[in-house]
Amino acid sequence: MSLTVVGSIAFDAVTTPFGSREKMLGGSAVHFSLASSFFTDVRVVGPVGDDFGEAEYAVLRNRGVITDDIEHVPGGETFFWRGHYEYDLNTAHTDDTRLNVFGDFAPKLSDASRESDVLFLANIQPDLQREVREQMPDAKFVALDSMNLWIDIARDSLLKTIEGVDCVLLNDAEIRMLTRKPNLVQAARELRAIGPKVVVAKQGEYGAALLTEEGYFGLPAYPLETVNDPTGAGDSFAGGFVGYLAATGGEDLSHETLCRAMAYGTAIASYNVEEFGTERVSRLTRDEITARVGELQKITNFVDEPIALRA
Repeated sequence: MSLTVVGSIAFDAVTTPFGSREKMLGGSAVHFSLASSFFTDVRVVGPVGDDFGEAEYAVLRNRGVITDDIEHVPGGETFFWRGHYEYDLNTAHTDDTRLNVFGDFAPKLSDASRESDVLFLANIQPDLQREVREQMPDAKFVALDSMNLWIDIARDSLLKTIEGVDCVLLNDAEIRMLTRKPNLVQAARELRAIGPKVVVAKQGEYGAALLTEEGYFGLPAYPLETVNDPTGAGDSFAGGFVGYLAATGGEDLSHETLCRAMAYGTAIASYNVEEFGTERVSRLTRDEITARVGELQKITNFVDEPIALRA
């Protein structure tokens, strides 16, 4: 089962209380594709400039990511983001954003990318997401991510785009903001009424929640002693989640399958935050992922021993 991801490819400069990097590989499409590459063939679509070299391509290709649809813009510079985190690592503070070649991005999908069974629309302008979706009408499963900026300035366009996807992954505040409902369960129900069968609320250090017609499933983040950089954790989670679904065929959206996909996404995201940028995930192994999924299962499982409750 093949997967296409369309989104940003970037260089990030990040400072946290635990260290900093002046130029590291990043971007939503990069973090997503590295995570999903453990499950299926992944084609990444996004623009880069002359500053994106063989070392950066190697990070992706070493994980088997297919880079044929990365668009090299001669004379251009790759999208750049600078930010910092304080001790509340749930909140990224943007210090500088340079769109560079990403500012004029018009996704160009090859025949091979359009033929993928699964599509992930990473965080880009909603009109562009919809154009890509329309180029892949036969995709069996389509998932979408977005952000508060597009909810602020392009809400109607985003809602129109959401009508045509199977799954939405947003943080819980964005879901409430988009639907204008203060309660997450109500907000997810409203989103499902628009079109997607699956709503995933990313909740940072608290984990993630799955909301479908079948019910609710909450999974905590894996408990870590070392967290250095949360940049890309949400995209890594999405990559593990969507990648797992792609590996199972892209059409099995049963509650059990979706819960397992949540566990794999959570496990990979937990490795992402242990180091900066792509440093940890780029050398991650499948045995490490399997082990951490097993540990997640242990810490979220309990046996109910009924007792007589007092009136």
